[in-house]
Amino acid sequence: MQLSKNFEPAQVEQFWTKRWKEQRYFESKPDNRKPFTVVIPPPNVTGVLHMGHTLNETVQDILVRRARMSGYNACWVPGSDHASIATEAKVVQMLREKGIEKSSLTREEFLKYAFEWKEKYGGIIYSQIERLGCSVDWNRVTFTMDDDYYKAVIKVFVDLYRKGLIYRGARMINWDPVAKTALSDEEVEYREVQSKLYYVQYKLDGQDGYITIATTRPETILGDTAICVNPNDERYQHLKGAYAFVPLINRRIPIIFDEYVDMEFGTGALKITPAHDINDYNIGLKHNLEVIDTLNDDGTLSEAAQMYVGEDRFEVRKKIAVDLEVAGNLVKVEDITNKNGFSQRSNAVVEPKISTQWFLKMKELAEPALKAVVDGDISIHPGDRFLATYKHWLENVKDWCISRQLWWGQQIPAWYTPDGTCVVGETKEDAFKTLPADSKWSIDDLKQDDDVLDTWFSSWLWPIQVFKGITTPDNEELKYYYPTSVLVTGQDIIFFWVARMVMAGLEYQKEIPFRDVYFTGMVRDKLGRKMSKSLGNSPDLLELIDKYGADAVRFGIMISSPAGNDLLFDEASLEQGRNFNNKIWNALKLVKMWEEKQNTASDNQANDHFAVQWFEQRLNKVKEEVAQLHNRFKLSEGLKTIYSLIWDDFCSWYLEWVKPGFEQQIDAAVYQKTVYFFEQLLQLLHPYMPFITEEVYHLLKEQDDDLSIKQFEPIAPADENIIQQGELLKQLISGVRDARVKNNIKNKETVGLYIQTDNQAMYQPLFPILLKQVNADKISFTDKPVEKSISVLVDKDKLYVETYVELDTAAQKQQLEKDLAYYEGFLAMVEKKLSNEKFVQNAKPEVVEMERKKKADAEQKILAIKEALAAL
Repeated sequence: MQLSKNFEPAQVEQFWTKRWKEQRYFESKPDNRKPFTVVIPPPNVTGVLHMGHTLNETVQDILVRRARMSGYNACWVPGSDHASIATEAKVVQMLREKGIEKSSLTREEFLKYAFEWKEKYGGIIYSQIERLGCSVDWNRVTFTMDDDYYKAVIKVFVDLYRKGLIYRGARMINWDPVAKTALSDEEVEYREVQSKLYYVQYKLDGQDGYITIATTRPETILGDTAICVNPNDERYQHLKGAYAFVPLINRRIPIIFDEYVDMEFGTGALKITPAHDINDYNIGLKHNLEVIDTLNDDGTLSEAAQMYVGEDRFEVRKKIAVDLEVAGNLVKVEDITNKNGFSQRSNAVVEPKISTQWFLKMKELAEPALKAVVDGDISIHPGDRFLATYKHWLENVKDWCISRQLWWGQQIPAWYTPDGTCVVGETKEDAFKTLPADSKWSIDDLKQDDDVLDTWFSSWLWPIQVFKGITTPDNEELKYYYPTSVLVTGQDIIFFWVARMVMAGLEYQKEIPFRDVYFTGMVRDKLGRKMSKSLGNSPDLLELIDKYGADAVRFGIMISSPAGNDLLFDEASLEQGRNFNNKIWNALKLVKMWEEKQNTASDNQANDHFAVQWFEQRLNKVKEEVAQLHNRFKLSEGLKTIYSLIWDDFCSWYLEWVKPGFEQQIDAAVYQKTVYFFEQLLQLLHPYMPFITEEVYHLLKEQDDDLSIKQFEPIAPADENIIQQGELLKQLISGVRDARVKNNIKNKETVGLYIQTDNQAMYQPLFPILLKQVNADKISFTDKPVEKSISVLVDKDKLYVETYVELDTAAQKQQLEKDLAYYEGFLAMVEKKLSNEKFVQNAKPEVVEMERKKKADAEQKILAIKEALAAL
C-alpha cells in the first residue's frame, strides 16, 4: 500500500463524516443501556462558531465519544437559539438594504422575512459543527422557535403567571436605545471608560449663592427634580427647606436630606433624576419626587427635556456643557475613569429607564436551585471559583425583566380589553375565558401584548423541552434521557442560563437538569485579549480546518485548555496538532513496512520481548490515568498524557526497540502485538482526534468494526516493576548516547558496558535491547569502577562505558567537574529550603518529602561524580 508522505485531512474528514452518518452511529433511541445525555448550549442562529464555541463543542464531543465507546447510549442534542435582539437587528439591517423599513410592515410580514433569513443563514453553524467532527444526533436538531418549543414557552409563562410568580408593572429597568428594548440586569456589561466629571452650580431660591453638584451625565440635568445632601453634613445645614433652580430651564426643585449621600464624594451634594438612575429613583420614591423622563426610546431627548428635543444624548452632552459655561453654571470639568453599562447585544450605552414591563419573581425559584448545588446534587468543575459565583448570584437575585420590545420571539400571551384589563392564557380563547362572566367585552375586543419574551426565558427550558418535556409531560424519552449527564458551557452565562435551567428543572421536573457542569475558559489571543470581531483577532474556524485539519484544530485548542481557566490561543498549537498527525502517520508507514517482513516460522512469543512487556504495562497505566482524569473532567491533562504515550513511549522508544535490523525479519507475534498496541492507542486518542484515528485504524489492517463505536476493553492493572525497568532502560540508552556525544565517540564505534549495581535482576532483561540500541558488543556486571571508561550515573547505580578508541580524559574531567558544580549548587538550594522552619511547618507533607528526596538524590550523584573523578 502506497501511503502519502504526510497525512492529508480533507478527503479523510469528508469520507468519515459521510460514513458515520450513513451508519447512523450517532443516532440515539432509548434502550436498555445507561444513557449519557448532553444538550448543546444553543448558539445564536445569527452566528458562526467562534473559538469559544470551538472549545465548547470539542469538549462535549470528547465526553460524548468516550461515553459511547464505554457502553453508554450517548445522546448529544444539537440546536440553536433564536437570539431575539441580535437576529431582529440582522433582519432589520437586511430589510433596510432592500429599502424596507420595519415600521412599514405588519408583525406577520416581518416574521415571514425573519424566518426566511433564518432558513438562509441558520444552517451555517450546523455545517461548522459537522466539519469539526462533532458526533451529534442530527435527527434531534431543535430550534427555540419551533412550534412545539414555542408552545412550551407560552405554557410555562401562563403557569408561572397563575402561580403569582409573573407580574406586570412600571419599574426602573435597563434600556437599550439601539435595539429599543428592555434588558435584564445580566445583559448589561460594565466597562471602565474615560469620562469627564462636570461640576455644575444651581442658583439658590430666595437667597444668595449656589449649591454645586458633580455629574458625568450633564444631559440628564434637564430631568432633575431635587438636590440631595446628607443630614449630617454641616456645610448644608442652612439649606433645610430651601429650593434651587435647574440651570438653563429654571425649574424650581427642593433640596432634600438623606443619609444615602456620601459626604466625602464629590461636593457632598447629588442631583436627583428619578427617571434616569436607579438610586435616584429609589430616593424619589422615598421623598415623593416627580419623575420626568427626558429621553425617547432611541436615546434622543424628549419634549419633557424642554431643550435639545430630538437630538442624540451624546451630542446634547457636548452642547449642554458649552451652554452651561456660557450661562455661568459650569464651575470646572475633570477627566476621570468610571464604569458605564453597555448592552451585551448591541454594544450601546444602556440607559436606566422607568418602563412598564413583565417580571418574574426569582427568590422562590432561586432557593431550591441554590440548595441543589450547595448540597452537592450538582457538581461544578472547577468547583471553588464558580461555586462561589453561583451562590453569590442566587443569594442576591433580583426579579427578572422578561419582556422585550421586539417582534422576533415568543409573543407574550397576555391580552387587553379596551379599558386596560389584562387577561392571560395559552391562546386568545383561553385568555378570554378568564374574563368575568358579566364582562361587556367580546373576544374580538381583545388585543395581544406587542412584546416578546426574553430569549433566555425560552432557553432555560432547553434540557427539558428538547425531549418535549413541557408539551408532552412524562413521555418515554424524557424519562430515559432526563436529567442530562453533563452541561458544558462558558463561564459568562452562569447567571443567564445555568442557574435558570436548574430553576426550571426543579420547578417542572422536580429534578436537577444535569449532574455535572463543566465550565470552559475564555479563549483569548496570545496577547491575552478576549477574541472579538471588533479587534479582528478571532480566526475563521473553517479556514483553520482547511489549513490544519479538524483534528489539529481540536488538538490545538484542547492541549492548552484546563477547565475554567482562560486559554491563550496561538496557531502554533494547531501546528503542533498537525505535527502530531504526521507523527502518527509516519508510525503507520513504519509499521506497514514490517507487514511483509514477518517471521512466521519463529516460535517466539510476543511477551518474550521486553519491549512488548513494558509497553503493555505503560498502556494499562495510561488507560487508568486517562479514565481518572476524565472522571475529574481534566480533559486537557488527559490529552497531554495520551500525546506523551504516543509520541514518546510508542514512537520514540517502543518502535525503535522492536524495529528489525537491516534486511532482517520481525517476529510475527511481536508484529501482531505492535498492531494491537497501535489500535489501542488510536482508540484512546479517538475522542480527541476522531478523523485520523479512524483512518489509521482501518489502514493498519482490515477491520470488521469502526473505531467510533468500538468498545473500550476492561483496564488491566499495570505492573509497576516492569514500568520501572522500562524507565531504567531509557536512562541507560540516553546515558550511553549522551556519553558518546560528550566524548566524540561516533555511533559506528562499538563500546563495552559494565554495570555496578546491587540489583542485577532488574537489569538482566534489558540487555538485548540495550546492546542493539547503543551499538555495544558486550554487557556485564562489575563490583568496582572500570579503568579508562566513561562513568554514567543511573539513579543509585553506575554504568561504565568502555571504548576501543583513545579517550580525551581532559574533556571527560571537565564535564564531570561541570556536573559536580551543578549538583553542589542544586544541593545547597534544597538544603536552604529545608532549613527554613516556616517552609517545613507550612508546606504540604508530600512537598517536604519531595525536597528531602531531591537532597538524597543530589548527595548520591555528588558522591558518584567524585568517585568517577578519582578514577581518571
